[in-house]
Amino acid sequence: MNTLGKIFRISVFGESHGPEVGIIIDGCPAGLEINEGLILKDIDRRKSGAKGTTPRKEYDIPEIMSGVYNGKSTGAPIMISTKNTDERPSDYNKFLSVPRPGHADMVSYQKYRGYADIRGGGHFSGRLTWGMVTAGSIAKLIIEPIEVKTQLLSAGGNKDALKEVDRALKEGDSVGCLIECVASGVPAGLGEPLYYSVESAISQVIFSIPAIKGIEFGSGFRAASMRGSEHNDPIIDKYGRTSTNNAGGINGGISNGNDIVLRVAVKPPSSISKEQKTWNIEKNEIDSLKIEGRHDACIALRIPVIIEAAVSLALADLILINRAINGGPE
Repeated sequence: MNTLGKIFRISVFGESHGPEVGIIIDGCPAGLEINEGLILKDIDRRKSGAKGTTPRKEYDIPEIMSGVYNGKSTGAPIMISTKNTDERPSDYNKFLSVPRPGHADMVSYQKYRGYADIRGGGHFSGRLTWGMVTAGSIAKLIIEPIEVKTQLLSAGGNKDALKEVDRALKEGDSVGCLIECVASGVPAGLGEPLYYSVESAISQVIFSIPAIKGIEFGSGFRAASMRGSEHNDPIIDKYGRTSTNNAGGINGGISNGNDIVLRVAVKPPSSISKEQKTWNIEKNEIDSLKIEGRHDACIALRIPVIIEAAVSLALADLILINRAINGGPE
């Protein structure tokens, strides 16, 4: 439920406007060099501040509570957390009775019978990706020399992302974005078909990120309009490298030694200043809602590092599984 992974396992905890958020990492090999500086390199990329991002400011200083001694992982569970210091829970009181369209307010009310923490989305908030990024910075140590890089392809369907964000801000609206992620240096042989293939392992982590609506690998949905002669990737050497990469680096759920290429669709943030219609639970009727407070108009500039973390977490788990079951490759 709140835990991901088979061997390299992460469990998130906290709420958006609670005392703190954090992550527990189990299955981390001993001897990795882990410190606050390593984590902050990625955490700083996730912070708000750019145009179109929330004005909420959090220090995001990581506190390593366990599992690290003398700067090295011990093999015990690692617990890392950070304090919430800029919370405004009163901004969300009305959403108990007037759930926001596009958010988890209504479904969490129905599932948890009104007991869910509504403040800032509570446990459903993007604030909890702090823990994923933190764990991702450690996963990157495990997957070396694999490199995971992301790039913003478009926002609101426009390659000029800043222009589209400007337009949304002026209209009191929000925009989604398309992110591409490439993992290079991945060895052939990762993935455990049928039910823990490379695609399924990565997709499970990706879809744990709030706002994700779709994922494709390689040629993705374009493959539906291609012929086999066009889509097949010719193998050009004994290492399995191919002259094209329509498969996105994966065949039969197993990495084939080429770059793993995927694209992720991110929906527009649901909190917008435009007036919307929604159901009023207290009045038992449709009502008008105007959302105030601090919100992102587009998370395009904050989400790439989260996508990198997600892919790194999946690859770290697959690498450790491969070592345990198949004896390699590492």
